[in-house]
Amino acid sequence: MTTPPPRPRPEDFLELVERSKRGRLKLYIGFAAGVGKTYRMLEEAHVLKKRGVDVVLGFIETHGRSETAALIEGLEYVPLRNIEYRGITVAEMDLDAVIRRHPQVALVDEVAHTNPPGSRNRKRYQDVLEILDAGINVICAFNVQHLETLKDVVERVTGVHIRETVPDSFLKQADQVVNLDLATEDLLDRLRAGKIYDPAKVEWALEHFFTEDNLATLRELALREVAESLDRTNPAQVAAGTGGRAHSASGRLMVCISSFSPRAATLLRRGSRMAGRLNTDWFVVYVETPDEAPTRIDAEAQRHLLANIEKARELGAIVVRLQSTDAVKALLDYARTHGVGHIIIGRTHRPWWHRYVRRTFVNRMVEEAADFDLQIVALDDGESRA
Repeated sequence: MTTPPPRPRPEDFLELVERSKRGRLKLYIGFAAGVGKTYRMLEEAHVLKKRGVDVVLGFIETHGRSETAALIEGLEYVPLRNIEYRGITVAEMDLDAVIRRHPQVALVDEVAHTNPPGSRNRKRYQDVLEILDAGINVICAFNVQHLETLKDVVERVTGVHIRETVPDSFLKQADQVVNLDLATEDLLDRLRAGKIYDPAKVEWALEHFFTEDNLATLRELALREVAESLDRTNPAQVAAGTGGRAHSASGRLMVCISSFSPRAATLLRRGSRMAGRLNTDWFVVYVETPDEAPTRIDAEAQRHLLANIEKARELGAIVVRLQSTDAVKALLDYARTHGVGHIIIGRTHRPWWHRYVRRTFVNRMVEEAADFDLQIVALDDGESRA
């Protein structure tokens, strides 16, 4: 029987804090609600406070768990701000108040949360980035199913729609990542004992999200994700040491999208994960042909394209817009002059006779991109070239 690795000491994070002027980020990741992320954050806060660290709570979600709520006692909680939304009052983290208070360390829970309309940032993880930029160190938490590039996998395996996500670029910025692991049997025992949800919700949870198969899959994803994050070198640190952007010797990655790609989000998530594994820069490239000039595509296609560009940037991609009458030639010319080694494109399930009528985008890419690793992702009917 192998001995589990020792828990990271709170003072290990404190050592990072003391060496940095910009805020440092520590992440607790779990595979499901109830594994103890918030509890462990609060435990660490008490230890840090005893060591003389100025630590405050920016936002904590106890979910009605008495054991977790008890750990709030004795810690300073920055007052929340009340916001009227759809006829009800919701209590949200007061970002400006946390920054004004300027502690050494702030705890922020549920970073995948979407802020109500009228907030400065759309998502709470963006609030965390502002706190870090202000020179405040942050300890925060989220579950692995909320990681943007795992959304498709989790939805396919569990059948549960994931509404809120955190981009992989946020995880990559973490200075410490701690996986809160727990045997699935123990987690199910906690659920049945009413220690995770209200007793009225337990049976529904056991029949839907909290099945043994779902939990086993999520646990494996969390373990794998944390292991990969520990293997990645911080791109910012590499760039600082080399005088420029860091990229893998195996070549950068390029994702090709079109003006109206119904499944572009799938391509972007695939690209983000692959770039993370390769530890390389990645590009999202769109070619504006004469038929796709802003004056010729409709407003819906414009909005869709802009949304995909925003998502690509959120996931950490370098977005490039090219103009050409020949999309394939423009994409391959750009790839060859920018150190690209891997290309991701999408395709549709078109009738077989299309191949004999004209050479499609995918056909040409396969024929002309022989010097690249080309990945073709199957997409829904109705989508053109990416």
